[in-house]
Amino acid sequence: MTINQAELEQTLDTSIEEQAFSGVISIRQQDHVLYARAAGYADRSNQIENSLETRFGIASGTKFFTALAIGKLIEAQKLSFSTPLKDCIALNFPRYSQEITIQHLLTHTSGIPDYYDEDKIADFDNFTLSTPWYDLRGPKDYLATFPDEAMKFAPGERFSYSNGGYILLGVVIEELTGMRYQDFVEQAIFKAIGMNHSGFFAMNKLPEKSALGYVEEAEGWRTNIFNLPIVGASDGGAFTTVDDITTLWKAFWGYQILSKDLVEIYAQPYVKAETEGEHTYYGHGLWIREQEGRNREEYIIGCDAGVSFVSSVNRVNEMQVTVIANTTHGAWAMLKDIDSFLKGERVR
Repeated sequence: MTINQAELEQTLDTSIEEQAFSGVISIRQQDHVLYARAAGYADRSNQIENSLETRFGIASGTKFFTALAIGKLIEAQKLSFSTPLKDCIALNFPRYSQEITIQHLLTHTSGIPDYYDEDKIADFDNFTLSTPWYDLRGPKDYLATFPDEAMKFAPGERFSYSNGGYILLGVVIEELTGMRYQDFVEQAIFKAIGMNHSGFFAMNKLPEKSALGYVEEAEGWRTNIFNLPIVGASDGGAFTTVDDITTLWKAFWGYQILSKDLVEIYAQPYVKAETEGEHTYYGHGLWIREQEGRNREEYIIGCDAGVSFVSSVNRVNEMQVTVIANTTHGAWAMLKDIDSFLKGERVR
């Protein structure tokens, strides 16, 4: 596929203006930048504009980092996909199955009741927990919010997206490494591959060039500082830049983080994510779209109050698309326009 770059720029520049998009967009093919632009404000009150160097929250995009950290422990032979969760941590949840494995948690097939069940939440912009957001600083802090309910289904029976499952993986990482989850990810992944601008930053102590997230309401906008955990953990909340995401993909597909064998396991469809669409599957920390007549795409995605994010890779045509918005819904309209352009672009 050959892209008409001038036409792409005109199309997306127009979309950005029409959608009042706030965030960053990057489209690359074979390491060539086809499109890169930042728009909107990182800080609306002080009119500090977003840039390609701005750090953005990526919500559940963080789960990929957790999966990679587990992969590191698998390769260090500290656990395996089949390791029972009960052999890693002691949980005071007698209604949870003793058959839950690490693989079940990685692939959202564990069946545990979720503390943040996205099938039940009607208003993500105003969701609250029994534990105040400012007390959630690491995976273990979330355990008090886990519901005392029966399993949704037997482990391995089907797919059900689970934030709580990835919280448990974070607890496993802490138990096996003796480190804070955030510290292990920063050391074993971010620093190791050169994601030098990424991290787990406190919402009330963000470093320079960080974007605040914005929620739109009838009364106007507000920031998301009172709607998210004070520090991100293993199910969401890391901050990164568009260039660091490019670094992440390059290192992942170049087997600099995990071995080739493990990378291919992670990127293969493991379970059909029926609630997410007919052609959507989940691997291990990665979403996969496999539609007849189109090349397979692997992607990571995150959405939360004041955050919307997707980054996808098509390994056949070597196309990488990343959209990060510091608004709740800002990424989706832009992604629709990008996808429409790429599907309709004629070969030249």
